[in-house]
Amino acid sequence: MTSLAKKRLLDLSPTDLQELVLELGEKPYRAEQLAAWLFRRGAESWATMTDISARSRERLAEISDIAPILKPLEIAEADDGARKILWAAPDEAKIESVIIPERDHVTLCLSTQVGCQLKCRFCRTGDLGFTRDLSQGEILGQIFGAKKLLKPEEKLTNIVFMGMGEPLLTLDSVLGALAILTSPKYLALSGKHISLSTAGLVPGLEILAKSGLDFGLTISLGAPTDELRDQIMPINQKYPLKELKKALAAYPLRKGRRLTIAYILLKGINDSPAEALSLSRYLTGLKAKINLIPFNPWPGAPFERPSEAAIQKFWQILFDKRHTVMIRWSKGGKVAGACGQLAGQKAGG
Repeated sequence: MTSLAKKRLLDLSPTDLQELVLELGEKPYRAEQLAAWLFRRGAESWATMTDISARSRERLAEISDIAPILKPLEIAEADDGARKILWAAPDEAKIESVIIPERDHVTLCLSTQVGCQLKCRFCRTGDLGFTRDLSQGEILGQIFGAKKLLKPEEKLTNIVFMGMGEPLLTLDSVLGALAILTSPKYLALSGKHISLSTAGLVPGLEILAKSGLDFGLTISLGAPTDELRDQIMPINQKYPLKELKKALAAYPLRKGRRLTIAYILLKGINDSPAEALSLSRYLTGLKAKINLIPFNPWPGAPFERPSEAAIQKFWQILFDKRHTVMIRWSKGGKVAGACGQLAGQKAGG
């Protein structure tokens, strides 16, 4: 059997692993040992699995593969400490993720698709089109791969599903990865330190709501009216703001949690006082906080970043309306690793 026909173990759920070991005639507890090595320790070699017999490892190696799925092609570091990683998948597809160091924590922004089919006009990923979804293993592979690239003083504490792609269009992979991320037996990351960002696909929100998994939810809104949102986020034509708000109002939030509304500020498009007031009205009744994100330019982009004065005015209006609102200045812009700039290309490409 060639390696191409082997099962990629990071793509399997713990239940799938149990079925695999039972097919080999192994005891059920072997699946838990294997899952712990894969999902807690990030093992990449059979030889490291010292509590699994040599014979069992040989049998597993005949039908499965634990080698890293993604290979880092380039790491570009910005002067603010952010590092953009360009990965290659086995089919040579390229994706990017970004390590973002903060004063008291380190965040990994990871991707869920190669490209994106939503075509939000302010996002470079959508401008490049769509190739395919990522598998569970390719999502987890970004985490284990990034951990190996951390500096000695760094520890990965936060995960955001905000890179290339729309997470709600690859839900099987995303939910599988989230289950492993949050399981106390595996990566054991608190849901308070995980955020999933979506453009607002209502059916996907309903599935997320029923998943029972613990994570934060961010909605990329972009505009407070259907007329404007239709122009910059075509998905709004399928799931307009009224329908989206109904889904958000029904979304179950854990105690002390709020939705996050991400609002990309575009010069002369959605940054006026009128839009700020309209946004305030739209959010009435929702338990939400607002992140204002000044547009991050990229080659050929049809938009510009608003002036500092316009950004501050927009913030002030929302603050005066008693919203919890922050201005998020993206890191990694110097290496095209900021919000909306990911393109699956080498730095400068």
